[in-house]
Amino acid sequence: MAGLGRSSRGASGKRGAASSSSSSSVSSSSAAASACVYYATTAVLVTLCVAGAYFLTSASSASLAGSVVDGDGGGGGGGTVTTTYRHTTRSSFAYEVSRPERKAPPAPPRDVERVDDAAAARGRIADEEGAEEEHGDGDDDPRGKPDLDDHGADEEETKSAVAAMDDAQRREEDGSVSSSEANAEEEEAAATTGARRVRVGEDEEEAAREENQELHLQMPLGESRPRAAAAVEEKSLDGGVEEESNAGQRQREEEQIDHGVDGGASLRREAQEEGQIGEGYVMADHGEGEEMLLEQQQQQQPEEERGGDAEAARTSESDAGGEVDPEDKPTVSERTEEMVDTLPGEEDRAEVSATGVDEQNAWATQADHSHQEKDRRDEAAGVDDNIADATAGGGGGGEEPEWRLCNVKAGPDYIPCLDNDKAIKKLRPENYRRYEHRERHCPDEGPTCLVPLPAGYRRPIEWPKSRDRVWYSNVPHTKLVEVKGHQNWVKVSGQYLTFPGGGTQFIHGALHYIDFLQQSARGIAWGKRTRVVLDVGCGVASFGGYLFDRDVVAMSFAPKDEHEAQVQMALERGIPAISAVMGSKRLPFPSKVFDLVHCARCRVPWHADGGALLLELNRVLRPGGFFVWSATPVYQKLTEDVQIWKAMTALTKSMCWELVAIKKDRLNGIGAAFYRKPTSNECYETRRRQQPPMCSDDDDADVAWYIRLNACMHRVPVAPSDRGAAWPAEWPRRLRAPPHWLNASRAGVYGKPAPEDFAVDYDHWRRVVDRSYLNGLGIDWSRVRNVMDMRATYGGFAAAMRDHKIWVMNVVNVDAADTLPIIFERGLIGMYHDWCESFSTYPRTYDLLHADRLFSKIKERCAVLPVVVEVDRIVRPGGSIVVRDDSGAVGEVERLLRSLHWDVRLTFSKNGEALLYAEKSDWRPELLADPL
Repeated sequence: MAGLGRSSRGASGKRGAASSSSSSSVSSSSAAASACVYYATTAVLVTLCVAGAYFLTSASSASLAGSVVDGDGGGGGGGTVTTTYRHTTRSSFAYEVSRPERKAPPAPPRDVERVDDAAAARGRIADEEGAEEEHGDGDDDPRGKPDLDDHGADEEETKSAVAAMDDAQRREEDGSVSSSEANAEEEEAAATTGARRVRVGEDEEEAAREENQELHLQMPLGESRPRAAAAVEEKSLDGGVEEESNAGQRQREEEQIDHGVDGGASLRREAQEEGQIGEGYVMADHGEGEEMLLEQQQQQQPEEERGGDAEAARTSESDAGGEVDPEDKPTVSERTEEMVDTLPGEEDRAEVSATGVDEQNAWATQADHSHQEKDRRDEAAGVDDNIADATAGGGGGGEEPEWRLCNVKAGPDYIPCLDNDKAIKKLRPENYRRYEHRERHCPDEGPTCLVPLPAGYRRPIEWPKSRDRVWYSNVPHTKLVEVKGHQNWVKVSGQYLTFPGGGTQFIHGALHYIDFLQQSARGIAWGKRTRVVLDVGCGVASFGGYLFDRDVVAMSFAPKDEHEAQVQMALERGIPAISAVMGSKRLPFPSKVFDLVHCARCRVPWHADGGALLLELNRVLRPGGFFVWSATPVYQKLTEDVQIWKAMTALTKSMCWELVAIKKDRLNGIGAAFYRKPTSNECYETRRRQQPPMCSDDDDADVAWYIRLNACMHRVPVAPSDRGAAWPAEWPRRLRAPPHWLNASRAGVYGKPAPEDFAVDYDHWRRVVDRSYLNGLGIDWSRVRNVMDMRATYGGFAAAMRDHKIWVMNVVNVDAADTLPIIFERGLIGMYHDWCESFSTYPRTYDLLHADRLFSKIKERCAVLPVVVEVDRIVRPGGSIVVRDDSGAVGEVERLLRSLHWDVRLTFSKNGEALLYAEKSDWRPELLADPL
């Protein structure tokens, strides 16, 4: 049966040779010769049967090729289901059904069948008959089909047939069969089978046949291949025209998706920004080692999108399934680009010069003007290269860090820039008088040790219940309970710290006190005219906590002092607060941004040092804004209080502050004075004594990062286009509208005219939040309260979260465009910060950090490793971070977070941009670091 693998031309030669031999035998009259003729004739008949089966196979393929080339309907015309036969080995063949014009989910190709016995042969031929009948070719085939049962030969006959066929093949190869005879025999075979062949040259056809047959012989038995590809290969095998259509390509892609990769494993689904996640998104559950595949909202995707080009999506290393080839992954829809792309317009920054906007008035940065930054540059001449070399690695490669617990006196409450005992010990007595020992003193290098958890730490209570009580084990401090418990600051109740809502000036509750303030001064109007408040010396921030009920957000701050953990308690309750002090340096805020400044027994000597501290409040207070002073000098007649009141009266008059009212709250037994900052410069110009003096023209009121206080006043802006000359629109309209002082002739951060830049940023983040962050990342927003945008620009992310029960600390980096005034103008809060240093907050105080293109910028100035350690310090166990950056920076952060045992829930990359979402675990190392 070896002759089954021969070519059609060889088989024709064998049949011609056999006919000639039969003719010679008839002319002989010898009995012995007759017997030989009998056996030879039987062998020839068997050979002819086998050759006929072979011709049947070849004819069907030839018919298919002919229909493709000529365009007529012979054999398996266009669009019909055709049977394509594939030669595999010498003793076997298989067929596949291809549908070249109609896409359908393909079935796995059949395993090849071996024809080692008569039963196998009968089964194969029966399949062939069924296939031919399906095409309508079986009844019209003049050759019929061989029946191995009718012509079954014994073993000797089969060997004779094989020998005869091999002999004919050798004669053909040796030239015994002439070219004309071969052509005649081929025409006879074509006429017999009805096959139509396209001749492209005998030599080229033979070479193509042999090359494709070798490919098939090398393919493992049972290997799955796309049907369209198999059909194309068979056309080439039989001398047809090799053609691969777009439909065939799409069919292969669909088959790869249907059958999966790596043994049928499910293709990974990647996250999308807009809520409809391209082909879905993956959320790795490391606890179970499984993948949760969330279905996309839009089930049907246009063909051109599915067939478009897409880069490989990067998923978590912990996900199962192995590495997936980019071509085998589902195409990500265009809407997925929102996840990782830069803000609209940022890519046009290089083309700003062609837009006609004014580039001369470039955005200033805090780093450009900060005295400390200038000192660092002067003292570190030539060090930048070393920093760059050090940060090139920056934790981005090499060995995994060996994590250790910080060995510091502060223990679980360690704030590196406020607990730097080494720097504090170097201060002089006069420094203590100005509270410099409570200010920031950051170590030369960012710590890389981890802050331990307090014993018995538990996941925080959700808002709004957290405003009234927190777990005592999370903030295990009782000194405030002992000192301020009678004033209803905080109390211990079993396993909780409870907060009755009182304070030193509002023992009977903050809400009554808040309403008292509004009734005392008509211009306050909580939640409309007054939106952004600065609460000085906030304690446990009950004032700011209950202002949320009036649609007001307060930036509360207090020092880390003997009133231990007061800011930590505020943040544990879910109330905005930072650790800061009115000392020798400016507060980390721009000028003219707070609608109201509040001080309730804040223990600040406003009148000391020429009124430097009150002048700092004048800097950050908006023209026309209120300063509310609720303190004993207002309503008590003790000698010290009277002296302070006289000094404050003289100082506020010289500052041109108007004393609007002095009111008493009979319920709480306190009084408050209401001052208003002027809205013009007339008073300044008509003062008898120029004390405090006016600041020089080169004193920029907006520069705040490490700038020492100067006892002077800045002029009030009066030009309509100046910031601060007019009060913002009422809340919430001020959130959506660009500030009136954003000039269209000035380029925005992303290169467009500033008002357009503002609008584009807002629209972008609304889409991102509504369609992805709220639903697409798997964040349990019911457990999220304290949020930080680590690199805010216009505050678009915070603005998009306005309707949700969270607050956002917008951090504007000192080396970024100074857009913090815009954020405050919108009715949001924020501060300046340098992420090469530690943030002024307690450990475990934020539920979610949002870092948009932060780490790629940080790498230009300092190492990434300490920044990731700072992230680990700030975030609560169970809290999370969302990182959007270039792929290299995201990969570096991901590696470090994994080494910290964070649960990396999602990673995604496209076009060089990437997104990461990770959750912090309870893991802490066992080893202690060397004492700091």
